[in-house]
Amino acid sequence: MRALIFGATGMLGKALVHQWRGDEIVALGSADADLRDPEQVDAAVAKAKPDWIVLAAAYTDVDGCEINPTLASSINTHGAVNVAKAAARTGSKLLFVSTDYVFDGKTNAPYETTDPRSPINAYGRSKADAEQKIAAMLADFCIARTSWLFGPGGKCFPDTILKLGDTKPEIKVVNDQRGSPTYTRDLADAIIALCRAGAHGIVHCTNTGDCTWFDFATEIIRQSGKATRVRPTTSNEFVRPAERPAYSVLSATSLNAYGIHMQPWQQALSDYLAACDTTT
Repeated sequence: MRALIFGATGMLGKALVHQWRGDEIVALGSADADLRDPEQVDAAVAKAKPDWIVLAAAYTDVDGCEINPTLASSINTHGAVNVAKAAARTGSKLLFVSTDYVFDGKTNAPYETTDPRSPINAYGRSKADAEQKIAAMLADFCIARTSWLFGPGGKCFPDTILKLGDTKPEIKVVNDQRGSPTYTRDLADAIIALCRAGAHGIVHCTNTGDCTWFDFATEIIRQSGKATRVRPTTSNEFVRPAERPAYSVLSATSLNAYGIHMQPWQQALSDYLAACDTTT
């Protein structure tokens, strides 16, 4: 199998390159192909002739998307459409990495793939629009929704908490948003397995279990052995440009149907901390 990765220099893209073995991989960053330029995308896909395209490239700054929704749409929606068109021309299958933020969070049960999209911020809308357009354009596609990504080689929540833990005796973290932290290397393994299985449709891919950001921060501090105290607070105390869903846990039913099971997020965090120790 030959796979083309768009977004190979991002946090997830690096994990895909790190984890993918046994197949022919073409890894492209934004400097190699701008998703907003259909000619660049077409040229990259035509040259690679992939069996699978993994679209891991995106504008993921949620607040930045809210401030500049046009930029978010140009990359996350129109860029995805450009890749889908190129996939159609070459007969390649497309795996599009999407987000839990396509949901509004107004529930208390894990979201299934059949639940309706209802995004409440620009980032979520740009991804939801891309999902719908891809599904309308392609017969061979897989949409892999994930959430709360963390991993080596990029800005992420654990990295921020660890740095705060080095300088502050106490930190406050919101306790009214619940989701599933997901380790990039575990997600990469799931994506690779989905491609090899010829997956189709929407699949939810997160580490097992859920927590609030406060719970996540508390576990980061505990596992790292830092003395920093973590205190719970509310989203109202940390007003940001983009609203976040209060609950965005994704059901694992669709992933498990392929025989793929991701480990608990607490163990994934331990793996992340160990990986960071080996790179510092």
